[in-house]
Amino acid sequence: MAIRNIIKIDEEKCDGCGDCVLACAEGAIQIIDGKAKLASDTYCDGLGACIGECPQGAITIEEREATEFDEAAVAQHLAELKQHTRSGQNLSASHHGKGPDSLPCGCPGSVMQQLNSTAQVTSTFTTDRSQPVMPSQLGHWPVQLMLVPPHAPFLKNADLLICADCVPFTVSDFHFRYLTGRAVVVGCPKLDDLQHYFEKLKDIFREATPRSITILKMEVPCCHGIAQAAVQASNEMAPEVPIEVHTIGIKGEIERQTPPRAQ
Repeated sequence: MAIRNIIKIDEEKCDGCGDCVLACAEGAIQIIDGKAKLASDTYCDGLGACIGECPQGAITIEEREATEFDEAAVAQHLAELKQHTRSGQNLSASHHGKGPDSLPCGCPGSVMQQLNSTAQVTSTFTTDRSQPVMPSQLGHWPVQLMLVPPHAPFLKNADLLICADCVPFTVSDFHFRYLTGRAVVVGCPKLDDLQHYFEKLKDIFREATPRSITILKMEVPCCHGIAQAAVQASNEMAPEVPIEVHTIGIKGEIERQTPPRAQ
């Protein structure tokens, strides 16, 4: 250990934009739970190349006791990041000592973005490329439930859509019918951890206080879990919020249900 300069990140100011991740040649910064964090003192050279890239002024240099900067460790760290980026895999939580929401190298592709979804639907879909098509109604990024942080600004007081990820392939007018004006999180209860969904949704309901909740699931039995997790989480954290479950048939038919609230 030594007394040296090292970056300090103010999480209150940080909005998770990820600009600092791209500016850090050593890969010392990650986006975790929507906030920039120093992955390890060992990877930070203390020169502060990331400071000028932060639009919120959330990064400063402080002098404190820290592990010495290690160029060999940085080289190994960067090699591992490149390997996992090529393979499309996340670094394991145990590797970084972080929780299940950790993202390798901040994954710039997962940086939160507000999108312009104000365009009006002017036509139906057509395979004729000379004809206009339905504009996207997606208002934000990311959409995967495993990646969206509970404090994401686009979730705040939103009409929230919780969607099994097969649904958009069966609902032909998904954007117009469901996505317009809503924030959306997407997941697969068969492939992901339902307990994590339950805890994540509780955090979202607590932080975001949505105006309404609409759950979309497929009719297949394995898809019931996403509705179950969402209804139970809302019963605990947002029992007063209107909620609907829409069950989508594999041929596109829709059955609506308002689940009973827990007493």
